Amino acid sequence: MNAIWIVVAESARAKIFSRARVGGTLQEIAALSHPESRLHDTALTSDGPGRSFDSYGEGRHGMEQATDPQDREARAFAREIARHLDHGRNQRSYDALVLVAPPKFLGLLRAELHKSACDLVIAEINKNLVEADLETLGHHISAAIR
Repeated sequence: MNAIWIVVAESARAKIFSRARVGGTLQEIAALSHPESRLHDTALTSDGPGRSFDSYGEGRHGMEQATDPQDREARAFAREIARHLDHGRNQRSYDALVLVAPPKFLGLLRAELHKSACDLVIAEINKNLVEADLETLGHHISAAIR
């Protein structure tokens, strides 16, 4: 196929572009969104974390949630992106990947990618470029692939 897929993502939005391996132009092939990642913690949880008694004595204290609701939603979105990339890989739509995301989300995305998709990653850019225009994005990608 000789195509590169470029995934430009952050915790609530992602765009997937395709480019011919040798200097082609970027073409957007998918736009994904996960609005739940933008909600406040109170909108993502049904109620407070609860209270508990100390194991010894008469003290009482609040309990913490096991995971941050926004982190949980970001991880769910990373999983959704990874499924989309796996589908493209299974269809042989690309033979190389470039991942572009802020450092924290890039780590989540890497963790969710299937091993065979990870093997196709040729570059990573630790920046939030979801809002960038195609020219700016193209410069960052060209610099990372060289």
